[in-house]
Amino acid sequence: MGALDGLLVVTVEQAVAAPYCSVRLADAGARVIKIERPEGDFARNYDTAVNGESAYFVWLNRGKQSVTLDFKQQQDLVLLKRLLAKADIFIQNLAPGAAERAGFGSASLRQDNPRLITVDITGYGDFGPYRHRRAYDLLVQAESGIASITGTPEAPGRIGVSATDVGCGMFAHAAILEALLERHRTGKGRGIEVSLFSAMAEWMTVPLLHRDYNNSDWPRVGLTHPMIAPYGAYTAADGAQTLLAVQNDKEFARLAGVFGHPEWAQDQRYSTNLQRNAHRDQVDAMVGGVIATMSTEALTAKLEEAQIAYARVSTVADLSKHPQLRRTEIAGVNGPISVPALAAAYAGAPGKLGQVPKLGEHTELVRREFA
Repeated sequence: MGALDGLLVVTVEQAVAAPYCSVRLADAGARVIKIERPEGDFARNYDTAVNGESAYFVWLNRGKQSVTLDFKQQQDLVLLKRLLAKADIFIQNLAPGAAERAGFGSASLRQDNPRLITVDITGYGDFGPYRHRRAYDLLVQAESGIASITGTPEAPGRIGVSATDVGCGMFAHAAILEALLERHRTGKGRGIEVSLFSAMAEWMTVPLLHRDYNNSDWPRVGLTHPMIAPYGAYTAADGAQTLLAVQNDKEFARLAGVFGHPEWAQDQRYSTNLQRNAHRDQVDAMVGGVIATMSTEALTAKLEEAQIAYARVSTVADLSKHPQLRRTEIAGVNGPISVPALAAAYAGAPGKLGQVPKLGEHTELVRREFA
């Protein structure tokens, strides 16, 4: 049994942020009824990479029931409201104002069903001059400033996965669990609003504090860290790159020792992280110069000896074969799909995840059940 067995979740969702939130609930045992337009969630057609199915869709919609409804049809709107009258949680990420115009705004739903927890996922929130704007992942990466600290000195870059969507979905999921705990005490639901922009704004807290209180901007530094040194990728004699991270002064002293230069840690220019960061170019030249004379195997042995954190600069192909990668299985429409296991491990975690639904697969079943 899952922790959320017995809960009914109704979603009017598409793309990534809301489906990420609701799939976490499905994984925990909740019944998730995904309402799709007759043409389906457009994420179904992002690609055909996984046995003819969309990689995004199979990842984010396993374990859900798919019901197709047209809210312009009165009978379909009535069915949705019957579902919501019995639901514990309602999640939607339609265009700004669309749910209210269609007749199922969150505030009115909670008046009719005080135990209902509603979640509205938007681009910019329900306030301010941007509240009616449409928003997608890359747009919000740019608008929130996170693209300005990502990339290389030459140009900003996009985080290579849908960071704003996933971050927003994670915050929404956590807020739902808090609301369930509160409802257990009070018997009342809660209205939750999460935006892509607010998710990235929270992630941007440290760079924002540097700007607001230190009048400084985080530079774009590629595979290194703007405030810690040495922390970056270095090339060994065999051409392979290793990324090492020295988090404190004791670690730097250990690194200097195994590299044969204990005097580095005594030099006032390098003895503290603040000083190392101020002399970053010299530190990188010193550390990189030693690493360039060593094979990756010898370097790894030295880093292990000094208990310095390090990593190889892996590709996605490397991840696919990684010895630390735990996998589980999804039942796809066209066969089993191997995916990374749930990040949070615990005794009794599901060995297999739910099935990916065909478009409208459960429409008639739900119509009969909620007639």
